Amino acid sequence: MARRFGIEGGIITVVAAAVVSLGIVGAVASGQLGGPSKAEADTLNSGQQSMRAPQNVRVDPSIAHASDRPGRSLNITIDDGPSPVWTPKVLEVLKKHDVKAVFCMIGPQARAHPDLVKQVVAAGHKLCDHTVSHNTGMDHQPERYQSQQILDAQKMIEDAAGGAKVEYYRAPGGAFTPYSRKLAADHGMRPLGWNVDSKDFESGSVEAIDATVRGEIGNGPTVLFHDGGGNRALTVASLDRLLPWMKQQGYGFGFPKR
Repeated sequence: MARRFGIEGGIITVVAAAVVSLGIVGAVASGQLGGPSKAEADTLNSGQQSMRAPQNVRVDPSIAHASDRPGRSLNITIDDGPSPVWTPKVLEVLKKHDVKAVFCMIGPQARAHPDLVKQVVAAGHKLCDHTVSHNTGMDHQPERYQSQQILDAQKMIEDAAGGAKVEYYRAPGGAFTPYSRKLAADHGMRPLGWNVDSKDFESGSVEAIDATVRGEIGNGPTVLFHDGGGNRALTVASLDRLLPWMKQQGYGFGFPKR
């Protein structure tokens, strides 16, 4: 018997071993023998890629002012929130006039009010990183400090948003540095400036805000308002007056170019 199956037995043994090996490979691939599943492997690979380099590295590091909408267009930007009192009111006015905006949020404010961040995203608006501490002297701080302020805020806002990405970075008071612009761009955020400052933060009346915006509207498309940092009743009232006026002047509304 041994002689009869000498060669055949060897062939059978090899074939059997190959079948077993293929079975083990398949089992490992499917996760049956403790190896990573396809989903797990994809997750591991994704994690390794994100550790190697930030996502969206092709974002332009220059400061954006232009609109992504062709023709006569404006970008409405809202800073310093979210505020549980004023952000819902700003959202109501924007919805009333069918206008989308960019909300530049303070990290801890976003973390404290994730429901508002989600409302902003659900309404079709976009998110902007406005740092952790709103330090208008950011450009005089070391790079390590700038990095902490920008990246920590980005994480807080994105966590609060439940997955929506922060697409812009606005330095407090416009205190950009070459380092902060590149850092933001390397992490998927276009540095965002403004052309028209409504002065709603310091004006004493709706009429004053209205006059400021109307007087500066020819400077460029990106207009700055606030929904945080204090009583924003004048901002809400001004937006309610200015948005229909802007439409009457032939303006449409877009987002800053990415």
